[in-house]
Amino acid sequence: MATVLFSDLLVPGWAESKIGLHDVTGTYGDRYAFSLPCHKSDPEMFFSEDRETIERAKRACAPCPVRAACLKGALSRQEPCGVWGGELFQEGRVIQERRGVGRPRLVPIG
Repeated sequence: MATVLFSDLLVPGWAESKIGLHDVTGTYGDRYAFSLPCHKSDPEMFFSEDRETIERAKRACAPCPVRAACLKGALSRQEPCGVWGGELFQEGRVIQERRGVGRPRLVPIG
């Protein structure tokens, strides 16, 4: 998995310009500088495909003071993937959980 650098994030077809985490959280001034969960955590946690890691990223967002603004921004930008504001995004929409790799089973197990 490639590392996503928040300071230079460009998603072709989704974003018109480069955006960074500071662009999302920077409107709050230095009051929260480097104290936000996403500033202190491994960025790959927020873009993982592993269900447990995704849940850990969502939990990390829970106490964040800018969670609502982060979620609102992600919705307006139609983020293509990742955990933003405590919610999992896929193709610009909030989803409950990431589906497994491959086609769904035709017949349930059991």
